[in-house]
Amino acid sequence: MLLAVDTSTQTLGLALYDGSRVPAESIWQSRARHTVELAPAVDRMLKQTGLTPVDLTGLVVATGPGSFTSLRVGIAFIKGLALGLKIPTAGVPSLDMLTAAYPPAEQPLAAVLPAGRNRLAVCWYRYEEQGWKFTGEMKVQTAQDLTDEIHQPSIICGELSADERQTLARKWKNIHLATPAQGSRRPAMLAELGWKRLEFGQADDPISLAPIYLHINEVIPS
Repeated sequence: MLLAVDTSTQTLGLALYDGSRVPAESIWQSRARHTVELAPAVDRMLKQTGLTPVDLTGLVVATGPGSFTSLRVGIAFIKGLALGLKIPTAGVPSLDMLTAAYPPAEQPLAAVLPAGRNRLAVCWYRYEEQGWKFTGEMKVQTAQDLTDEIHQPSIICGELSADERQTLARKWKNIHLATPAQGSRRPAMLAELGWKRLEFGQADDPISLAPIYLHINEVIPS
């Protein structure tokens, strides 16, 4: 059984996955209480499914981009479990969860999540034979900046505020906005991506596992 943990933003997610089913999944909004809420939520999920930590055979964690503090909480938690249980661990970029679940399309897709101070972390993808592929550098920009740079039909998918949705929707001829449900980061998808990595022997060293930040000199605030 694999445990997946996503603490990239104020939206936290957990999932259990065994390669053929998702026994449990949970997504909720935290008020900057990741440290307090994460461990009890994992314990509760394991108890609800009749499992204990020793039943876990693998771990996966979202590595960002995202909130500096939030990411550290999730990665530190997974590191502790990995070292304590001596089981393989995989880190998966947070926005890969969105694109892995999004259907094929000819248009480029921008996956986004909150980056603090009314900005977004933005990664562009194109669909190829094997799925959505990352095509360029990650950026931190406002919804207005993102709107201004789009001049061809494009898809925007991710965690957006009502104001950000309104800003992007003004360019409706070129911007197709995924629905809030389509833009939710599913921890079950994170688990599936991590499961595949571990199956192919692509485990990460938990000691060196680190968050993805957009700029060395620009830490995304909580």
